[in-house]
This record gives sequence, structure tokens and C-alpha cells, in this order.
Amino acid sequence: MKHRRIPKRRAAVAGAGVAALIVAGVTFQNANASETRRADVPHTLSLASAGKLASTLGKDLGADAAGTYYDAKTKHLVVNVLDEAAAKTVRAAGARARIVQNSLADLASARTTLKKDATIPGTSWTTDPRTDKVVVTADRTVSKAEWSRLGEVVAGLGSKAELKRSKGEFKPLIAGGDAITGSGGRCSLGFNVVKDGQPYFITAGHCTEAISTWSDSSGNVIGQNEESRFPGTDYGLVKYTADVDHPSAVDLYDGSSQAITKAGDATVGEKVTRSGSTTQVHSGTVTGLDATVNYSEGTVSGLIQTDVCAEPGDSGGALFDGDTAIGLTSGGSGDCSSGGETFFQPVTAALSAFGARIG
Repeated sequence: MKHRRIPKRRAAVAGAGVAALIVAGVTFQNANASETRRADVPHTLSLASAGKLASTLGKDLGADAAGTYYDAKTKHLVVNVLDEAAAKTVRAAGARARIVQNSLADLASARTTLKKDATIPGTSWTTDPRTDKVVVTADRTVSKAEWSRLGEVVAGLGSKAELKRSKGEFKPLIAGGDAITGSGGRCSLGFNVVKDGQPYFITAGHCTEAISTWSDSSGNVIGQNEESRFPGTDYGLVKYTADVDHPSAVDLYDGSSQAITKAGDATVGEKVTRSGSTTQVHSGTVTGLDATVNYSEGTVSGLIQTDVCAEPGDSGGALFDGDTAIGLTSGGSGDCSSGGETFFQPVTAALSAFGARIG
């Protein structure tokens, strides 16, 4: 898989939902123009500024905070809250307030129930701040009996969860930004990193679990596994054993590359790009965080969910936003013809676990 990165995270909100919010806002402002303070008008923010404001408001609101996302069209930070008092705090800070029913604690409780009663291979769940629910998805391998069981569990969670069916199959996408191969498989290189002053690269853990010695697309041996973690998490560290160029960049498959200078966390609504050795470069939007996927090989948690397509061999490849490394391709369903869901291991977690840095 190859690495590609593109900065600037953006989020798309359902058209009808956005329109409704905008109309409501305009009506309120027109009717109360003399009473509306300038500070209550949502500020136009960059993704980075929105992330900082979200962190600050999260601390200020405490238990009254119920999730955030970035509206890329308006460049506003949207903050879910539980009451009007908290909404006033959000508006005064320059964000757009949205009063919802479920708290983060409510949604966390729903996820605990799903883990206990619905850990079925071929399922996933992620918290979606745009719907204020935990979205549970079952792929085509989930049987009628299992689907019925899932339905009962989700129904028991009431407004805190919803159930969807995917036409594809959730699976690790092993087959490789640039292709990396080993005995019996191909994956994609994620990002070049440095550890203890030495060059390494990171890729998916399900790749390093299956393959220990790696070669480039020409068949030249370039690296040996150092660490591998899968399932639970999905990242692996490979040490370069050959004297080859290892720039901190992602292949864009058009003769150019995207320089990678840092790692960052994903934001719901952020626009991101993926590079991989099978389908090369594709872009999309972050749709959820802290996703749990129940592969047949085991459960992986803490993933980034997106609508970026991927196929076998794209595993381990780079998810990025400009010069910022975001994730490593873990798995998903669908393909780049019909679409689907794709999950990524956060890069920041992998770097922390390995004591490495982008470089």
C-alpha cells in the first residue's frame, strides 16, 4: 500500500439536516436581530482551529458535552449539548450548538451492551455525532438468526442505536501506499518513521502477523518485522534492512508525492485521502471514530471509520490529510466500484505504542 496525505479535514452533513439547521438559524436571527450578540454567530474556523475549540469546550462543558463534528461547507464547529444552558456556552465560544437527546455516557453504555451481547463476526459499531447514535452495521455474512439477534439488542437500546446492513463483507484488506510483499501476500506501506534514530515503516498489524520479511515491488528485500499487534489493534512495525530511500511522503500514483511532516487525530467530517497499492488514491470523509469491527480473525477497536473505498492489497496503506498522517488501512467492505465502509488504525496510537515518530 502506498501513503498519501492531504491536509484539511472536512465534514459533510446530510443536506436536509444542514438545510434545516441553517433555516432555523436564519429565522431566529432575523426575528431577534437586536438581541443577538455578535459573539453568538458561529465563527468560520479551519479544521485545526475547530479541533482546538472542541477540546476547550469539552473541558468547559464536562458531562453536558455530547459530541462534536466539523461542518466543512460552512466551516463551523458543531457541538452537541444536552440543554439550552450548555448551548449558550457553545454559542458564546463561536461554535454552533445542537441540542440532542443522548449524552456521551449514554452512547458509551450502548457500546458496552453491544460488546457484551452483539460481538458477532461481520459486525461493526461506531458513535456518530451527526445522528447522536451508535450506528451498528452487519455485513452480508451475518446470518438471519444473527441479524434477528442484533435487531433485538439494538431495539433494546432505543434511541441510542440504529442497525444497518452492508452489502459487502468486513475483512482485513491484505493482498499493499507502495506495494510491499512477502511470502503469500501483498500489503501497502503506511508511513516511514524513525525509532531510536533508525529508519522503520508502519503498516497494518494483520499484514505483519501474516508476513515477517518484506520486499518492494521489484522483489528486493527491504525490511524485517520488529513488532506486530493484531487483533485488538491493527498495526505493525518493520525495520529497514536495506539501504533504500525512505522519504517521509506518500505516493500519489501520478508521478508526485505528498510530503508527510506530522501525525494527527481524525475528526468526524474531515476530508481525507487514502493511498494503496491496489486501488491507488481515493478520497472521502471521516464518518465515525472509536469504531469497533468484528473481523472473523478477531475484534479490533478504536478505529477511524470512513466512506473512502479500498480493496484487498490496500491494507496498511496511508490515510492522510495534506501533510498529516492520520491512519493505516485496516479493513472494510465493498470496493472502489460500488463503495462501502473502510476502517483505519489511528497513526497516533501506533506511534505511541512503538515509541516512533514520523520521519
